Amino acid sequence: MSWESSAVYYNIINRKTNELLGRYHCAKSIMVTVDFAKIQELQFSEDWKSLEEMMIQSAKQLEAAGADFVILCTNTMHLCSPAIIDNISIPFLHIADATGIKIAETGLKKVALMGTKFTMEKDFYKTYIFNKFGIEVIIPDKNDSEIIHNTIYNELVQGVIKEESRLKFQQIIGNLEKRGTEGVILGCTEIPSLISKSDVSIPVFDTTAIHAEKAVEWALQ
Repeated sequence: MSWESSAVYYNIINRKTNELLGRYHCAKSIMVTVDFAKIQELQFSEDWKSLEEMMIQSAKQLEAAGADFVILCTNTMHLCSPAIIDNISIPFLHIADATGIKIAETGLKKVALMGTKFTMEKDFYKTYIFNKFGIEVIIPDKNDSEIIHNTIYNELVQGVIKEESRLKFQQIIGNLEKRGTEGVILGCTEIPSLISKSDVSIPVFDTTAIHAEKAVEWALQ
């Protein structure tokens, strides 16, 4: 939900559009941004009702401005996706749908999920992928989850990239491999700025790129 990941979405969507259509083409898009300080405050106080209201308002703004469908450029805030879907009349592209399709294409049956504590610990993401695609989703242990969560909020959403944090994330993924995970979901749209497929030995699912590219596919259809 930070502007850091919004910028990456905007870049990927426009580059993918140009790659597919060529010449001078770019994506026609409308973006509503929110002040991440308020989002962070409400997340940490677990005030999901207020967050839902903010997300509904933003989605309605997009619909009123003429959007054909909505994407929410974040994993954690998909906790609010049922409320968004219930309050708009245009389609909503769920990030777990796009991610689940990509994982299913590989044939993997057990993957790990890395993201904020809200994304890792609550059921909205893990259960969605299991129920729809039959893919088991595990999460890091408590200590590793704390490291991931704190790195996201104290570094990544502020655009701070540290080599020591990359090494910690590689170690965490190694721990997950020992538990039988076949791949890892980078389930926070800021994590791909720190970790990429070249940093680990198992498949990595970059939810930012997967979601943004699926949005282009939807738009062109």
